[in-house]
Formats: sequence, C-alpha cells, structure tokens
Amino acid sequence: MEVWHHDLETAPATGPFVVTLGTFDGVHAGHRELLQIAAGRAKALGQRAAVVTFDPHPTLVVAPLRKPKLLMTLEQRLAAFEAAGMDLAWVIPFSRAFSELSPEAFLDRLRQILSPVELHVGRAFCFGRDRSGTVETLEAWGATHGCEVRTLALRAPDGGRLSSTRIREALDVGDAEEAAALLGHPYALTGVVVEGDRRGRHLGFPTANLAWEQEQLPASGVYVTEVLLPHQGGTCLGLTNVGEKPTFEGQRLTVETHLPGFDSDLYGTRLSLRFIHRLRGEVKFGSVDELRVQIAKDVAEGTAWWKAREV
Repeated sequence: MEVWHHDLETAPATGPFVVTLGTFDGVHAGHRELLQIAAGRAKALGQRAAVVTFDPHPTLVVAPLRKPKLLMTLEQRLAAFEAAGMDLAWVIPFSRAFSELSPEAFLDRLRQILSPVELHVGRAFCFGRDRSGTVETLEAWGATHGCEVRTLALRAPDGGRLSSTRIREALDVGDAEEAAALLGHPYALTGVVVEGDRRGRHLGFPTANLAWEQEQLPASGVYVTEVLLPHQGGTCLGLTNVGEKPTFEGQRLTVETHLPGFDSDLYGTRLSLRFIHRLRGEVKFGSVDELRVQIAKDVAEGTAWWKAREV
C-alpha cells in the first residue's frame, strides 16, 4: 500500500480511485466493513482503492480540551487500511487552516487529485468548516461531477450506534467484552517491555511492565489478556493489572502482565495485550500478604476462565 503524507497543495494528481473518507480511530467493525466494501468496488470496477484520513485527530486542533484518547496509533491505522485492501492511504495533516476549508473547496481539490469514481462514507459523516459538509453535500457534489456516493449505516451488534466514542466509553468502565463486540476484536495495547519496580517478582508473580503506545487505557483493574509473544509463536494467557498499585502508595499508572508458567526475560520485547475479560477493579489492600493472596486468587480465576473459553 502506498502512503502519502501530503497536504492539499503538495499531493500529486494520480486518479482515478474509489475513495473512502474518515478519521477511522480504532478501525472498528463498521470502519472495516466500509473499507472492505470500497476495496471490493474498486476491484469490480478495475480501479484502485484509496482511503483519505487525517492526522492529528481533528478534535485536537478544533477543540483541544475535548481531545479523545486515541484507540490506535497512526501506524496501526495504516496497517488496518492495508489489511482491508486499500491501495493508497492519504494522511492529510490536519491544521487550523485545513479545518477552515469549505466543504466545496475540499471536494474540488479531492477531485483534482484523486478523480474519485465512487465515494464511500459512513451515513453520519461530516466534514469541512464547522462540520457543515454532510452526506447530502457529497451526493449533490457527486451528481454534478459524475461520482457515485455510497453510504453505510455503522451499527453495533445490538443495533445501537457504532462509534469510536462508544468504544472509549466501554473501556472507561472496564467492559472489555463490549469493546470487543464493537471493534470486532479485543481491544489491544502494544509496546515494549521495560524495567519496572520488580514488586511482582518479590510477591512471587513476576510481571512484564509495558510501555504502551495507545492513549486509551481500560479502566483500572485486573484483566484476562491474550498475549502475543512475537518470537514464541501464537498467544498465551496473561493476567494484566492496569492501575497505580495503591497498596504500595503508587503514584504512577502502569500496565503489568503476569504470564503463568513463563519465566523468561522479556525486557525490550514488543508485546500485544488483547483485553478479553475484567476480573475485578483496583483495590488497596491492608498488607502485602493480603495482596499476595488476592493475586493468587486472580491467577486461579483467570486461568479457569481462560480454559473454559477454550472448551
């Protein structure tokens, strides 16, 4: 997949394309359906498929106090676009000046650069200055310029709204199952294992301390996670604690994972943690011995849950 990091003035004219537009944070189940439909249409028409997205997130520029915690890094979004069949990903640098463009000015430049034969967007898609561009704007523009506009209603499995915001809301309360249903897969944190304070090892439950890359964390607590070990092949069970370790008067948020039965050095290793099920919230225990007993219970409960899931 070709990747552009061009503004509207420097992007080369290289159409035609079947185009889809959006921020695509999380590339959830509805996003992937939209991308795959566009890729399929491009193949059917003998054209290339392009996704146009933005970085940084538009809210960071137009309303920084309301900036959402992102579910994915840009690199992860690009990987998801490629997996969905995109031939080109155009990442437009989102700036204050760009946010002030009228919908018509943006579409005219899009036509000059990509010559879209079809546009695919979510039914609630808005764009341009003050989000004044709507699906109706696109349809009127497409009728004038010979570009078919196709929309997709992004619906969750329960029939409700499907959005990155709803996924963040689920993660904020620790509902790993709901987040997975909306994403189409478990929510994942990725990063490199770094040295921590080694309290887990002193307690008899060594942990891998993750320097995570995403902005959104699940709510504090203990989770069953599926751990991808790149050099081990496949996945294994992890018990992951997200929190500040209040028993030790912790002041710093950490993501630490115990891998039952695994005792190799993981420092410097890239891990992916997929959050499957929350066992409990974060608790301040009266003593280290109480904490040790609870961790043993968490490991036993998490292992039983993992094995029951495999049956």
